Amino acid sequence: MKPYTQTTGLVAPLDRANVDTDLIIPKHFLKSIKRSGFCGNRFAEWRYLEDGPPG
Repeated sequence: MKPYTQTTGLVAPLDRANVDTDLIIPKHFLKSIKRSGFCGNRFAEWRYLEDGPPG
């Protein structure tokens, strides 16, 4: 396996201390046997208001 040395893409600062991995992708979104399609669920608790629209 080749070592991981670099990536390209967008970067955004996350100015919060001690971010739990369950906040990044909540466990109830991890019930798929595929290892793809999770990107729309990242930070779901911060991205959506209680009534549904983006926050």
